Amino acid sequence: MKKGPLLLLGVLALAACARPGPEALFDTYLERLERTLDVARPPVDRPQLPRQPDRAGLRLVFESTKLDTLDFLSLSGCEVQITIGKRNSSLGRMASASQRLLLDLEYLRLAPECINWQRQKGNDELALVLREAYLQKQAQLPRRIFLATLGGPEYRALWQRPHDLTGYPANTGPAVVTALEAITTESERWLAGDYRADNLNLELLLSEVNKGDGGALLLALATQSSWLGVADRMLNARQARGPLCLPPLRPAVADILPNVVARFFAGEIQPWSAAVNRRQYQLLPPVLALESLLQSALPPAYTQWQAQRDALLDQWRLAPKRHVHAVQELLAPCTA
Repeated sequence: MKKGPLLLLGVLALAACARPGPEALFDTYLERLERTLDVARPPVDRPQLPRQPDRAGLRLVFESTKLDTLDFLSLSGCEVQITIGKRNSSLGRMASASQRLLLDLEYLRLAPECINWQRQKGNDELALVLREAYLQKQAQLPRRIFLATLGGPEYRALWQRPHDLTGYPANTGPAVVTALEAITTESERWLAGDYRADNLNLELLLSEVNKGDGGALLLALATQSSWLGVADRMLNARQARGPLCLPPLRPAVADILPNVVARFFAGEIQPWSAAVNRRQYQLLPPVLALESLLQSALPPAYTQWQAQRDALLDQWRLAPKRHVHAVQELLAPCTA
């Protein structure tokens, strides 16, 4: 009987059962702990990520302006005439949030000159309409920026959960971080009254955000916390059976356990964990900076998700420290 096909099927079956990405490291570690401690390994729960708010919860209502009914032909001689025309066109009314932001920034940049021009011509009523719209758009700007950035589809894609963590975070790069930083810097400038904007540049920055790894980062930290939480329960279960060492007796496990922890946790898991931690401190600051900048414009649905996300991050990032403490507690009677 030929063994080749059967052997190949066996290899394929093992490959199909193998856990993807860093979960394989945790799986090996728990297997070694189970054998060393002689305790049953509890099941690992699928990591739960904070659910992003529904799109309906991120909608914002904007008061209409008299620009909606203004005859833009009356603005002959003003550069802002073209802006108002684009805004009131059928395409302008269906524009994306980022394009609406850019149109408002264009209006804020060009309107003052037209207001002064209309006053000089004695068109005070028209100048007043333009001035009221200018002040209204100034007040609405934080909300416009929110809808184009934190509330937009690209930032939503940033936080989407990936299928697995294979190659993460080694497969990341600086592009999304640079884009996030640039968007935050641009937003600060706009809110400070400098309304210049490069339309193409903003869309390119958002496209980089769309490819970002916020969801992968959350999954990595949640995965680490879930698996190490199981390891902690195993250590606690062994602790509940009594001290590991009763001097002068020193069981073999007192020497085996430190080696298992050193090789499979410190040697294999912690390098990945440190890389994830570094990625966290690269990726999150520009997002948090923009959230802080737009705090007054964030709808309740967003702030609720933000609070849940940050609370979980605080919990997840402590998982390695909690695990080290659990190991030390179990080994404490053996080092006295």
